[in-house]
Amino acid sequence: MWLKQLSVLNFKNYSESSLEFLPEVNAFTGNNGVGKTNLLDAIHYLSLCKSYFNPIDSQHIKSGNDWFMVQGEFDKESNSDVISCSLKKNQKKQFKKNKKDYPRLADHIGLFPLVMISPNDSVIVTDGSEERRKFVDNVISQTDNKYLDTLIIYNKFLIQRNSVLKQARQTNVLDLGLIEILNFQLEEVGKIIFEKRRSFMAEFQPEFDRHYQFLTEDAESVQLQYESPLMLDSFLNILEKNLERDRILERTSQGIHKDDLIFTIHGGMPLKKFGSQGQQKSFLIALKLAQYSYLQQKKGFKPLLLLDDIFDKLDDRRTHKLMQMVSEDDFGQIFLTDTDSKRIQRIFDEINRPVRIFGIEGGQVNV
Repeated sequence: MWLKQLSVLNFKNYSESSLEFLPEVNAFTGNNGVGKTNLLDAIHYLSLCKSYFNPIDSQHIKSGNDWFMVQGEFDKESNSDVISCSLKKNQKKQFKKNKKDYPRLADHIGLFPLVMISPNDSVIVTDGSEERRKFVDNVISQTDNKYLDTLIIYNKFLIQRNSVLKQARQTNVLDLGLIEILNFQLEEVGKIIFEKRRSFMAEFQPEFDRHYQFLTEDAESVQLQYESPLMLDSFLNILEKNLERDRILERTSQGIHKDDLIFTIHGGMPLKKFGSQGQQKSFLIALKLAQYSYLQQKKGFKPLLLLDDIFDKLDDRRTHKLMQMVSEDDFGQIFLTDTDSKRIQRIFDEINRPVRIFGIEGGQVNV
């Protein structure tokens, strides 16, 4: 699968641009702030129906305009599909495949899978468990659209239970019958999510180890571990044991909405505290490349790979290893950004791979 063409209208800092791509490597180069990353985000829209960086669609309309449109032509197994996303202010976002609206945006997720590697990914290491759950859920959702529906149902039950707990604090009366019903509903849906996550991690961890070892040439030892309260007890028991605590806190304190990924280095030390910036970045890149391998195995074709400002905080050795890795046959079409076009040309000359370089300047594209 590859993206043949991209058009943007009134999108972020672009008035109008149209680009044609190589099926191998395409690079957007230019100074910081000129709009390189915005083109990656336009591609992300076409794949996952939303921005990678900002969930508020209306904020992607170019200043002074009332609408934006992003359109691309994908080639998959010799079939061509035109995907378009458009938004008018104060109206619902429109998403179309070959000029036909989707009944639900969720029906599009996973058709044109994509992996983005960005400096923003640092929150996966530095922030709370929600960011790591979002990472896991994003990967699974691109291979199983029923999983997304199950997450939505779980969150609906969770909100209802939390509402009952808050109401009990105000009235000093807890509806135990309703809590019992919600406990059973949460357990039924939560077990499905837990099993999906556990099954995913069993396949994902070996891929992560393989990519990290290649990228760093076994320079250090790191570990990736899935952690869930359901590994120690049944969900129903967990909810019942924590009921009094939940009543005081006015929220459901334990459950699969508290699952986490534990990142460690040097035999069990937290990566967040004891890993250098380069080690943390290598960890994140290996995490995303493992996501790529997992999606490829499940889909049977190669997703798009987007690399935003990838060379920052990586030394020359790791940069060369990364480009060598992603340019091999295991990977498909690649889009990347960098401030230095000469560096891009030199790297791909060294590994003897074709690259198309687009110079970006103030929302204008030059080939």
